[in-house]
Amino acid sequence: MDLVTLAPRFPGPGETLLGSRFFTTPGGKGANQAVAAARLGAGVAMVGALGRDAFGDQLHAGLAKEGIDLTHVARLDHEGSGSASITVAEGENEIVVVPAANACVTPAQVEAARETIARADAVLVQLEIPLDAVEATLRLGHKLDVPVILNPAPAQQLPAEWLRLASYLTPNQHELATALGADAETDFRELMRRAPCPVVLTHGGEGAWYRDDAHPQPAHQAGFKVDAADTTGAGDTFNGALAVFLHEGLAQAVRKACAAAALSVTRLGAQGGMPRLHELDAFLAAPSRT
Repeated sequence: MDLVTLAPRFPGPGETLLGSRFFTTPGGKGANQAVAAARLGAGVAMVGALGRDAFGDQLHAGLAKEGIDLTHVARLDHEGSGSASITVAEGENEIVVVPAANACVTPAQVEAARETIARADAVLVQLEIPLDAVEATLRLGHKLDVPVILNPAPAQQLPAEWLRLASYLTPNQHELATALGADAETDFRELMRRAPCPVVLTHGGEGAWYRDDAHPQPAHQAGFKVDAADTTGAGDTFNGALAVFLHEGLAQAVRKACAAAALSVTRLGAQGGMPRLHELDAFLAAPSRT
């Protein structure tokens, strides 16, 4: 659950500010990406965990309302649901995440979803669950020949073997350097070329860069100009859209993912701003974007 405070600016150390608004809204990288994909027309199943608490009840009901298959979302009695404390100021955000039930997702849970994963067109996995569950997802997807999109956030260094198992790595610039164990000052295009798997790198309002076998040199997709109200969930919207449109080819998928992310920042809340397919189609059909 995202606990969101709107403020005129970010406070300094030891400083107390008066905010203008507080609200709670469903969040979590996995759930956000699931909702983004579902709203863009995909059939979505989720593997994860929630506490058997008030937040868990709300989050479970919200995902079910989006039409997401929750067969493999565990409800835990011994742990609460994950939360994120978010401050939004001047269109940017600062976030502290408490994983809670997310830290209880296991490789056995991933294996239990084998039949669902085998039928999937793509699998998305992030680093808000234990790394052994991430590894299990990568290995199972590779074994079943299902594309696995690895979103390496929150940032941490990852074994090169895991990266080779990923069909696509979707970091921002900081996450890419961290995942590769590289110097953060290294040009991100060089890091993209160095990565042992295809990379789609998000670059905020500037759009995204992508490299795969068909595009050995990083190619750029420009961002779409919008008035940003809240950037929370923009990366998750991007990842969800990328998975949905991957079958159209990487360049088209990245373009649509950038457009979906741009739309998402025009409204408050991670899931609250995520567009539906008809909204994305209308946005891309505007004369200035055709």
